[in-house]
Amino acid sequence: MEQLDIHKSYGHLHLQVNQPAIAPLGEALPNTELFRRLAREMCFSEACFADSDEDLCRQAFVWSDPRLAGQSWEGLKADGHARLNLPRGEAPFARGGFPTPSGRCEFYSQMLADLGLDPLPDFIAPREWRHSPLAAEFPLALITPPARNFLNTSFANSPRFLAQERSPAVHLNPADSAARGIADDHPVRTDAAIHARAVVTDRAWPGVAMATSIWWRKLSPDGRNCNEVTSQALTDMAGGATFYDCLVEVACL
Repeated sequence: MEQLDIHKSYGHLHLQVNQPAIAPLGEALPNTELFRRLAREMCFSEACFADSDEDLCRQAFVWSDPRLAGQSWEGLKADGHARLNLPRGEAPFARGGFPTPSGRCEFYSQMLADLGLDPLPDFIAPREWRHSPLAAEFPLALITPPARNFLNTSFANSPRFLAQERSPAVHLNPADSAARGIADDHPVRTDAAIHARAVVTDRAWPGVAMATSIWWRKLSPDGRNCNEVTSQALTDMAGGATFYDCLVEVACL
């Protein structure tokens, strides 16, 4: 509602421009402005940190791509949306054209081999899972899907939605809760890091603890949330976070 942005096609074939409907209220800032201010305070001098939102929109696409034939940022900004230059009924990659050296869907990836990674599909065991030594002490795999009334951390401070969620919750299968003497609605802790309410349900798979997220720390009973148990380990590709390589134990408070 308050930010200039450009949106790529996602499940359709149109680009769209998001024009701000109102000026930002109060101290609200778009992420881009926050990054610019942080960069300035941290004395980063790279030119990219001076790019305006309009600069970023203009740089978001390779306008010479045949799929954008005849399009430009200026034209898109004026019209609001535009369809990609593709025939009706066109299906992505129907005739190949994958962004790989061969242009094909590759089962053997030379790009991965050049990075020192396995070039063939394979199973890589999680660092924390039921067959790792850590499972002897922490036998439950923790997953953290969003709470029904939150969108990640958005709406997590709304009194209406907080009342519906009641409190942070850890969902356990009846077999796992019985083995730990945990009853429905019982206060529990997860590795002394998350204080929550137990929900006993057969919707949770045996061996899995499901903590609904993401509660603001200041609104959690003990000032903590499920991020406390996230490992510092990184993924083998791209150095991402290993959110779901996470074993825990749940006990009564």
